[in-house]
Amino acid sequence: MCAKPTGFLEYSRKDFDKRPKGERLLDWQEVQTLQTPAELTQQAARCMDCGIPFCHAHGCPLGNLIPDFNDMAYRGHWREALALLHRTNNFPEITGRICPAPCETSCTLNLNQEPVTIRQLELAIVEKGWSEGWITPEPAAVKSGRRVAIIGSGPAGLAAAQQLARAGHEVTVFEQDERIGGILRYGIPDFKLEKQVLDRRLQQMAAEGVAFETGVTVGVDLALSYLQRSFHAVLLAGGARHPRDLAVPGRDLAGIHFAMDFLVRQNRLARPAAPGGQGAEISAAGKRVVVIGGGDTGADCVGTSLRQGAVAVTQFEILPKPPPTRSESTPWPEWPYVLRSSSSHEEGGERRWNITTHAFLGQDGRVNGIRCAEVEWVTAENGRRICRDRAGTEFVQPADLVLLAMGFTREGNSEVLKRFGVELDAAGNPKLGPDGMTSGRGVFVTGDLASGASLVVRAIAAGRRAAEGIHCFLGAL
Repeated sequence: MCAKPTGFLEYSRKDFDKRPKGERLLDWQEVQTLQTPAELTQQAARCMDCGIPFCHAHGCPLGNLIPDFNDMAYRGHWREALALLHRTNNFPEITGRICPAPCETSCTLNLNQEPVTIRQLELAIVEKGWSEGWITPEPAAVKSGRRVAIIGSGPAGLAAAQQLARAGHEVTVFEQDERIGGILRYGIPDFKLEKQVLDRRLQQMAAEGVAFETGVTVGVDLALSYLQRSFHAVLLAGGARHPRDLAVPGRDLAGIHFAMDFLVRQNRLARPAAPGGQGAEISAAGKRVVVIGGGDTGADCVGTSLRQGAVAVTQFEILPKPPPTRSESTPWPEWPYVLRSSSSHEEGGERRWNITTHAFLGQDGRVNGIRCAEVEWVTAENGRRICRDRAGTEFVQPADLVLLAMGFTREGNSEVLKRFGVELDAAGNPKLGPDGMTSGRGVFVTGDLASGASLVVRAIAAGRRAAEGIHCFLGAL
């Protein structure tokens, strides 16, 4: 089935519209906006009859039925498109906003043209469903009598919870924070994901029978042994929470924080009026900000700092600057090594690559600069790529606030899993059966806690797989 056989020849790609920079920097509302119905129809028409849809079969961790819902969108059959979308994805309104869209880089059209705007069409379909009232609770018709405890309310835990509740099981989600959502609520800025988007889906889940318990830390407030006695199955979905640190001189100076601490504190403020960020425990207002780490979290820190009123924002990355187009090292349909820029980078600040940090400098106990150097990457005798300082390139970067956005470590996951008595392999990963169950009977692990920090779309897929394993386990009891 093909939306329009000649659509990719007739229409060019048109991505998300964005609110003007000067406007969006004054608030915390979402940056991107949907196109008109006519524009969306044209974009759906670009989906071609490519024989093997690599977007679905290779790119999307969820296996979304992309050509099918594109065709329905082109024909104006929005409700049918929504049904196809929900068949594989519990939260398309979230992935449609924040997923980096590996499906698009695997699009066959991306061989020699711009790919189909799959993520935008996904978001348009689900938002049409919400606006028309088509998305309603789907409680199970028959209850199983089995109880499941899910630890962690990020995308993996929530996806598993919804699947299990719809299968008829009694599901309780335990969250140590004061509100449900995990990284979706506290780690992603509102200008990328406004929290009412999450809340309306949580209301649907509550109506389907999912119970939410907040302010509960398993291992402190509740013992795992208690959960195992009280529930037929337990799913550990706490996510990756141990940030990678930078052990250099001056690390103990005030004004140096992990990126997620900065983002979480801002999100807890429930969108104060920008600029200024008044009331933030860690504020960029009036400061020279340096973000160390070039990924999505670092970009979120850039956008948040600009909205809080930073006087300057610089983002450092130790790796080389990627090429503007797909590198030969990552041929289609692989995820390409290519330069990526977010809406935050469009708003201001400076990005620098091949930069290493030697020491933090300070005065009166507070950071006021960073001693840095440029690096070059070479191939060592063992074939591995290593970096070394380039002679004569050392410099001092002024900084009143330093945000460390260098990812998360597996060691942190190992500590959590050991606390729950989960058997680990030599690499520190949980030993899991094909159904996702650990060495402890009825205890399962999923998401970033099982595989390390990754994409939200992969977490949703992992949560759905865990739900399948739990459902089969419960059926055999």
